[in-house]
Amino acid sequence: MTKIRDEVLEANAKYAEEFGARGKLPIVPARGIAILTCMDSRINTFALLGLAEGDAHVIRNAGGRASDDAIRSLIVSYKLLGTREWLVIHHTKCGQELFTDEVMRNLLASSLETARWDGKQWQDTGKGPGSVESDYIDWLTIRNLNDSVNNDVQRIRRHPLVPASIAIHGFIFDVETGRLSEVTKTRP
Repeated sequence: MTKIRDEVLEANAKYAEEFGARGKLPIVPARGIAILTCMDSRINTFALLGLAEGDAHVIRNAGGRASDDAIRSLIVSYKLLGTREWLVIHHTKCGQELFTDEVMRNLLASSLETARWDGKQWQDTGKGPGSVESDYIDWLTIRNLNDSVNNDVQRIRRHPLVPASIAIHGFIFDVETGRLSEVTKTRP
């Protein structure tokens, strides 16, 4: 048993007591929206978009990137559950901007312990062993937020299983102001 586990179970018990009509929400999102965004804990996706439970599908990963698995989820959302508008939301001060594939691979080759960010670079804190398995992963890091949003929107749009009828919008969420800014397409 851990403190976090106990707190989570206690919070869930309270949530379940007041769950009520939410148990009857349909599987189809009421607003017909699917959102791809970052796993960053500072992003309250439903609150920032004025959504309620049952309104939208939310797919989250590191950076909110259009990985194969994220696209798979978007396709399921459309094909089986009828979403017709998709939002790609990246954000300022994203951890995916703080490293490259090479940095991540070197850290993991050194040890599997949690690394430390000193404000300038990542420092490995572990003693090893590490693993070279990370050499086979594309970490989908971000060098430029506008470009990453545009690239992901275009990757999704060009996917052969994504119909042209789906509206796909790209945004950047500012974690300091709470504002959402639309990223306009800068290239085909």
